[in-house]
Amino acid sequence: MRTKEELLTEMARCVRDMEDEEVTEVTQEYADAGYDPQEGIMNGLVVGMNEAGKLYEEEEYYIPELLICSDAMYNGLDVLRPLLPQDAGGNGTKVVIAVIQGDTHDIGKNLVKIMLEAAGYQVVDLGRDVPIARLVDAVREEKPQILALSTLMSTSMAHMGTLIEELKKAGLRDSVKVIVGGAPLSRGFAEKIGADGYSENATEAVKLVDRLTGRLEP
Repeated sequence: MRTKEELLTEMARCVRDMEDEEVTEVTQEYADAGYDPQEGIMNGLVVGMNEAGKLYEEEEYYIPELLICSDAMYNGLDVLRPLLPQDAGGNGTKVVIAVIQGDTHDIGKNLVKIMLEAAGYQVVDLGRDVPIARLVDAVREEKPQILALSTLMSTSMAHMGTLIEELKKAGLRDSVKVIVGGAPLSRGFAEKIGADGYSENATEAVKLVDRLTGRLEP
């Protein structure tokens, strides 16, 4: 029987290498051995997806490859999610995620969504090029604990600050934590517009949400 570390490494490899059928067998072997399902998700499947994301950034993978990697990850999740304790995985925390108005690049947003779902969060995906008014409505209607925004366009960055101001006007700002990410952004920019956090990649985004929702110590 393979060790936990060997299975975690193999699960990550299957996701990274687009082995969307083999990953189910490996993940089932991990589950049958009685290993921790949350660890399998975060240290196996998520690691593999993060590696795939890096290959995409390096232009070794393109969107079709990344989609197969995400299929592989979801196949593994189908095995492990039913094994999570009832109160594990986000504790019912809801995250609304979107690419801000003026930008149609959504691969980074999709990676963050996948990783948040893998961590057990309930994710409401509004898609890309989402108008400010729609985001305000979503905060009012969905009542999320977190609003996650991204953009790869410097021309769209200002909309994030405008959104935060509109949330204030609507009396909704105190009800939600706003986090931002994307290539042209920085921690300084996030602080300037009054966001609650900034993340430079999908893995760090999950840790940021964990901290803001109290799953991890600040």
